[in-house]
Amino acid sequence: METMGRHVIAELWECEFDKLNDETYIERTFVEAALKSGAEVREVAFHKFAPQGVSGVVIISESHLTIHSFPEHGYASIDVYTCGDLDPTIAAKYIADALGSQTREMTEIPRGMGPVMAGKARVTAHA
Repeated sequence: METMGRHVIAELWECEFDKLNDETYIERTFVEAALKSGAEVREVAFHKFAPQGVSGVVIISESHLTIHSFPEHGYASIDVYTCGDLDPTIAAKYIADALGSQTREMTEIPRGMGPVMAGKARVTAHA
């Protein structure tokens, strides 16, 4: 079935504290991940929190890659959303490996196919 995009949501556990807390390292990793997946990078914005943690986004022509890290828990939540023929799992796996994740859960959601089923309940929003 045709989709408008593919969205990987990744839960990364047991990551290396220093990598999760290094804004420059995370930014470089995310740009490299986008390029490895064949994406065209448009804009990059990352922010370092005090006392720790990094959030950021790489905007690509095909959509985006995002992160929020929790170094104190060895955890990062990432999203990789691509449209077209790009495979978001390439970038997601690259990021997980680069952050030293020992435990990871990745879920891919096809986008643009209609209402998303969450468990047994249909999740919809009405304006």
